[in-house]
Amino acid sequence: MRSPSAETAGGVGAGADGEAEVRVHATVSGLVQGVGYRYFTVTAARRLGLTGWVRNLRDGDVELEAQGRRADVDVLLNWLQTGPRWSRVDHVAVQTIPLQGETAFRVYA
Repeated sequence: MRSPSAETAGGVGAGADGEAEVRVHATVSGLVQGVGYRYFTVTAARRLGLTGWVRNLRDGDVELEAQGRRADVDVLLNWLQTGPRWSRVDHVAVQTIPLQGETAFRVYA
């Protein structure tokens, strides 16, 4: 997995409120199916201690929800901009949504 540089690891929103828990919904477009993008996402999310899910969409995009400390969610969002080696990320649309009570990060078909 490619890791973010030191400059991007903090992400937007890191700092004093980096401990606050948040949940985001994201849609990733580009060449993101058939290149290990879901595996990349679940591995990164679990490494960061996040909960949520990721799945492929019929239109070729990847959709996910991730929840955890704001700083950790920001790190994941930075990693999603790059993706795994064979992917090409054109756009990541992100929206903050209400928290949920999940206990793991899962991959859906």
